Amino acid sequence: LTFPSILVALLIDGLVRAMLPRELHDQIALWVVIFAIGISNWPQFARTVRGSTLVERNKEYVQAARVIGLGRGRIMITHVLPNVLGPVLVLATVHIATAIITEATLSFLGVGVPPTTPSLGTLIRIGNDYLFSGEWWITIFPGAALVALVLAVNLLGDWLRDALNPKLR
Repeated sequence: LTFPSILVALLIDGLVRAMLPRELHDQIALWVVIFAIGISNWPQFARTVRGSTLVERNKEYVQAARVIGLGRGRIMITHVLPNVLGPVLVLATVHIATAIITEATLSFLGVGVPPTTPSLGTLIRIGNDYLFSGEWWITIFPGAALVALVLAVNLLGDWLRDALNPKLR
């Protein structure tokens, strides 16, 4: 949890670049970036699921389900999972926005997907060369699209948090 996802992604991409030939790395570069971002973010999901599950397992309706003889699997699927799913969905929308920014940062640095693959980070990096030559829109519009996309995903996460919070109903 202490390492930033960009550093973990840089480390994983560097290891894959060292192990594979360039042509093969360019073919699987997108999957390497997805794997690197996923690996760097999974501990927060695990912590959230574990904490929510520990809270839910001590509630009265779970104890009542145990008393009537329901099995552990059925209790997990019918009682615990629906109550744990809300916080995980909210966390997922926040992490989707973080993953988008991480991918754009990696592409801006030239480490993410190959330059021939479209990415907002690549577009911003290419437009950065033309920024002071009077063609500012090459950088500004992909940057504005990135900001709008991340803002939209964060607003979706806020809406989901409000919709799934039983205390606000």
